[in-house]
Amino acid sequence: MTSEKKKGTKLSRFWKVLGPGLITGASDDDPSGIATYSQAGAAYGLATLWTSIVAFPLMAAIQQMCARIGLVTSQGLTGTLKKHYPRPILYVMLLFSFPAIVMNIGADIAGMGAVGNLLFPNIDAMYFSVLFTFLLLGMIIYLPYQKMASVLKYLCIVMLVYFIVPFLYKQNYAEILKATFIPTIRFDKKFIAIIVGILGTTISPYLFFWQASVEVEEFKQKSRHVVVNKQLVNEVQNDVDFGMSFSGLVMYFIILTTGTVLFNAGVHQIDTVEQAAMALKPLAGNLAYLLFAIGVIGTGLIAIPVLSGSLSYMFTETFGWEQGLDKKFHEAKAFYVIIGISLLLGLSLNYIGISPIDALIYTAILYGLTAPVLIAIILHISNNKKIMGEFVNGKLTNVLGFAALIIMTLAAGLLIYLQFV
Repeated sequence: MTSEKKKGTKLSRFWKVLGPGLITGASDDDPSGIATYSQAGAAYGLATLWTSIVAFPLMAAIQQMCARIGLVTSQGLTGTLKKHYPRPILYVMLLFSFPAIVMNIGADIAGMGAVGNLLFPNIDAMYFSVLFTFLLLGMIIYLPYQKMASVLKYLCIVMLVYFIVPFLYKQNYAEILKATFIPTIRFDKKFIAIIVGILGTTISPYLFFWQASVEVEEFKQKSRHVVVNKQLVNEVQNDVDFGMSFSGLVMYFIILTTGTVLFNAGVHQIDTVEQAAMALKPLAGNLAYLLFAIGVIGTGLIAIPVLSGSLSYMFTETFGWEQGLDKKFHEAKAFYVIIGISLLLGLSLNYIGISPIDALIYTAILYGLTAPVLIAIILHISNNKKIMGEFVNGKLTNVLGFAALIIMTLAAGLLIYLQFV
């Protein structure tokens, strides 16, 4: 076998191993996340670039725990909560998660519609929002799980455009390196708010539920003879690590793009993702603008199925209804109906006067309140030998997990404080 064929085979094997972790990581950089990173770059230049380096190990540790919980218990996070914890905790999570996820979906649909309008100005943004909503609904309902997962994996390739955009503009590499590894902290309300916003959109509770449930889904697709062992757990954790590093790099390059191109041109106020795309056009050229815009649509197509799917897993596991993307519509009607309702409610936000920016703010607050509680529960489950057996957390995972808990608790406190000062 030639060296080129060997490389191709290795790449093919590597691609096959990648799955839920890659999709989860890519969905973390949804259009609402891109809007947050763009706001940070435009307002503060490279001052927040270091956050992507800090956030990566924290979110990787939490997602690894969620993946292991799904594998070992053969249940999603909701099912494990229902079985081992008081019901009020589960119901509070649902109460906070439902509006947060719906508003997140609404903000993403609006962002995709607005960017579609930028690419095709003769077609109103609302038409694009409706088109994307029904395209996603059809894809989720009619595609079997394996095809759905495959489509989402290939859509992740679209996100590589963000690695190209910064290099279409002249860069000061010494300044970039300094901003990457030397944190900048400013003790003013707006700067703290943007740091909290970045953390909130990066370490999001819906991803915890999705990761655990989709690992169960993925495991069902494997041979009956496959058992949960250290090798399988390591493969899953490598997938999660790759997905989270991919997410962190996309975040890094979006802040880098907006923090150099927009900030240096004096464009400091970006409220929406389409404003970021529009602002790039005269400054970095048509190609940068086009790539950025295509990336927004691609990330929305990945993130919205994950958002709606995570919500549906939560409700169906809570009430013991049939569930799963591997099921056909008639086999899991409630599961797909919840997905449909969440998409239509998200779309309707555009009609009832809740702007994408308001939706982002409300989402960040609700995520900020629920994330610390969920991280604490995930840590407790992951260290419980009665539930996890030999697959409890190692020391490094616990250190990173508790660091995430402390940071997200402080972020939640600051977020609440900033709403009232």
